[in-house]
Amino acid sequence: MRTPPGIAEKDFSAALQQFAAIVGQEWVFTSDEDLALYRDAYSPIRDTPEERVASAAVAPQTAEQVQAVVRVANQYGIPLYAISTGKNLGYGGSAPAYSGSVVVDLKRMNRIIEVNDQNHYAIVEPGVSYFDLYNYIKERNLKVWIDTPDPGWGSVVGNALDHGVGHTSSRFRNHFDAHCGMEVVLANGELLRTGMGALPKAKTWGQFKMGFGPIVDGIFSQSNFGIVTKMGFWLKPEPEAFMQAMVFAPRYDDIHPLVSLLRNLENAGIAQGAPELGSPLLGLGATKEIVDLFLKGPPQMAKEQRDLIAKTKLGYSPELERYGAANKLPYWALNLTFYGPAKVVAAQWEAAQDMATAAIKGATFTATPVLTDRLKAAAEGQVYPQNLGIPNMDFFAFGTRAGGMPPANGHMWFSPVIPQSGEGILEANRVFEEAVRTIPLLGSLPILNLRPFSLPAPFYERTFLFILGFPISEEPEQNKAIVTAFRELIKIGADNGWGEYRTPVIFQDQAMGVYSFNDNILLRFNEMIKDAIDPKGILSPGRYGIWPRHLRETKK
Repeated sequence: MRTPPGIAEKDFSAALQQFAAIVGQEWVFTSDEDLALYRDAYSPIRDTPEERVASAAVAPQTAEQVQAVVRVANQYGIPLYAISTGKNLGYGGSAPAYSGSVVVDLKRMNRIIEVNDQNHYAIVEPGVSYFDLYNYIKERNLKVWIDTPDPGWGSVVGNALDHGVGHTSSRFRNHFDAHCGMEVVLANGELLRTGMGALPKAKTWGQFKMGFGPIVDGIFSQSNFGIVTKMGFWLKPEPEAFMQAMVFAPRYDDIHPLVSLLRNLENAGIAQGAPELGSPLLGLGATKEIVDLFLKGPPQMAKEQRDLIAKTKLGYSPELERYGAANKLPYWALNLTFYGPAKVVAAQWEAAQDMATAAIKGATFTATPVLTDRLKAAAEGQVYPQNLGIPNMDFFAFGTRAGGMPPANGHMWFSPVIPQSGEGILEANRVFEEAVRTIPLLGSLPILNLRPFSLPAPFYERTFLFILGFPISEEPEQNKAIVTAFRELIKIGADNGWGEYRTPVIFQDQAMGVYSFNDNILLRFNEMIKDAIDPKGILSPGRYGIWPRHLRETKK
């Protein structure tokens, strides 16, 4: 039997017996076969001494059982690692940050406690997936939409706690920002409710975020200060109509006014859905086009166009621009989604066209009709399903089995936050292209989305995510090189003022370390909180670079 570091086998056996008394023997897992399911399926350090593995797993079904498990762990000093559904693939999966931890698997806590389609909110447990919540709403014909990320099998709670994002209106697609109220088991086993939930007879827990006094919810996201057992979310009122539209810009330099247009339309609330950037001339599609490429194969492109793209610098050459003009291929495309009453949607699109025409000489447009049947629109490919709050797995599959040599078994995402500007896009491409040219290791790896030009993801308002994909394979030497390259990119990003917004477990210490203002006061403050509320350091040690005092020096 594998035991947690520093824990005597007899103490661990006693703890496991107590866990079994709490949750039932069938929900305590110690066999190699069972624990294999808690390994990171996409880990580049799989089957190496550095791989993070669990010593056991326990699956409680209620908050009370979580409390009891935490109290036992406190008694014996056993490290726990809480997961919601374990589907955070590409960012660490269900593997613990500290090898030997006992995984607290919350997927049995899958109750949808309430969905209110009058005040438009839901309260759910961490085992509820986007598919679960979507189906619950659909079966009851409730007049609300969820906002879903690309992997619909993920936990609504877990995705929000890890700062995940989706595709509909900005106030809902930043999933942690869209939360309202949470219930948390603290390291001493006590149960905390935030916001209005702290009022025993509160009737507005899912409606009013602040409650009274400091807002503490944020310290439980991307941290190890508690185990969240319930969480409220604001939902999107079902719109009468919606529309997807494209703005095309003909010239390379139009990237600057096009990004300015994106900002103005989104921040003014004219185009509410997640905008997306593409390049018909460079063969760079938005999400729907990427999914189509994966499912149906690459679109046909003339050899002359391919050859011209290969010769570009930062995605540009005068010859390619002339080719685009001669063949009516715009340099850039901006994908927009509108929601609301049919008249309002039509007016919003009209206003967007007026703004684009004023800002971009020669701008052209395409759009769907104003639509009202989202299932039909998604099924027919008129609108990307996630833009309509419909979960699926199509885009996730693209990153999961991405091909390459050797074939990929998974992926990791390098995703720094860059300024939301045309110059921000060009600078990021300049910096990372230079890194690929001057660092032989980077140039030899199949980094996705980097060449010939990379366009960022605009999931968050007012910033871009510059996402590069690293395929994980069965080739140990390539995986080792990928880890080294990933670490190099974190340094390069930090040198240019770009930090990660989330990252796989094995890079979290480094990613947190670059947020180093005033001698890393942010990390030191997190450690002060950790020491105060979890003095034995039992909750998810190492998650997001926050280590308990007794492991701090050896693990950093």
